[in-house]
Amino acid sequence: MALPNFDALNFLSTPVWVVSPENQEVLFANRAALALCPERHMDPLRHGPLSAHAQFHLDAYLPVLVNQEQVVEILTVQKFGKSLPLSCRLSTIDIGGQQPAIVFEGLSVPEVAPPSANTGWASVEPAPSSDEHRFYERLFRTNTAPMLLIDPADDGRIVDANLAATRFYGYPRDEMCLKHTWDINTLGRDVLPIMHEVAKLPGGHKPLNFTHRMADGSHRQVQTYAGPVELNQKRLMLCIIHDITEQKRLERELQQAALRDPLTGLWNRRQFMNLVDHAHAQTQRYGHAYSLLLIDVDHFKDINDRCGHHKGDEVLLSLAKTLESRVRESDTVCRWGGEEFVILLPHTTLEGAMKVAESLRETVEGMRLSEVPPLTVSIGVAQHVADEDSETLFKRVDEALYRAKATGRNKVMPAA
Repeated sequence: MALPNFDALNFLSTPVWVVSPENQEVLFANRAALALCPERHMDPLRHGPLSAHAQFHLDAYLPVLVNQEQVVEILTVQKFGKSLPLSCRLSTIDIGGQQPAIVFEGLSVPEVAPPSANTGWASVEPAPSSDEHRFYERLFRTNTAPMLLIDPADDGRIVDANLAATRFYGYPRDEMCLKHTWDINTLGRDVLPIMHEVAKLPGGHKPLNFTHRMADGSHRQVQTYAGPVELNQKRLMLCIIHDITEQKRLERELQQAALRDPLTGLWNRRQFMNLVDHAHAQTQRYGHAYSLLLIDVDHFKDINDRCGHHKGDEVLLSLAKTLESRVRESDTVCRWGGEEFVILLPHTTLEGAMKVAESLRETVEGMRLSEVPPLTVSIGVAQHVADEDSETLFKRVDEALYRAKATGRNKVMPAA
């Protein structure tokens, strides 16, 4: 797919990345962005030591971005060998595909020296109690959500914690107020530059996700919204905390279920396409060869008709386990659909893939399953060639499989 011309973005002094939300591949990075990270994938930026985000998967942002809600992420970038946080505003752009790309627009040019602890925060003694203070007290004390009041000017010290926070973290209030943000955040002191970056963000952005440490040593995944608050002429940061541990566990289970074949437990076609896209990007970047095997069980309909669908399912399960046990850890076996399986072989030429396929064919031929006639498979083999898209590659390997079946089955056939 031909991308729009983004060359005009090279004239910007702030970094900009255009990213595929499906696989996090960088479709375009302007010069300012490449100076901070030459990688063509967002993983090192989004999951670095100073990174913070609201969603793990980029495509989860699409509904809110389409509604023009404000989303900000903090990326980890490199400048002169030093890791620095960079706030980015996210938006979408139409690139002519089925879904838009996501634009990461840096809100500033990161400085080599991080801001000092006092930047933007006045360190003054609290003034006497006021109506404003009493209103804050009522809000803070009665809110059922855990809330922390933090002083960024004092090394991120926790100034106050409401009752919900003390119950959540498991510390008495007086002990909680002796701690700093880096005592409860698993990032440790690396959270401080992130905290200062959050302090500069525009209001109304989506909360960011972190992992916090409880008094008993356990970890909870939390979503925090932090914003500046002026209290008695002193600027502090108010953090509202939501426990999302269970929510994230369910999300992971649902994501795994969406990417797994329910019968065999192998990756399904959707996930396999993501893996092929990644292999394709690696080939473009480093020139690594990769190959595909498309495997079809011979006469599987006869097995279902003669032995029943329950036995047919047992055959597919046994075959899935056999295939997985006979390939390398770096290889990926997926159920393509019905009685078809597909295997991705990274760093493998056609010659190497043919040897793997022949070994698998012989192994399956030697399988003996109770109450099932002897099992054989036909296999098509294809190596990705330069400038070939995924659709063309799959068409070639499918044609190779067809020739293997048309010439007698129980054969391995290379793609043309």
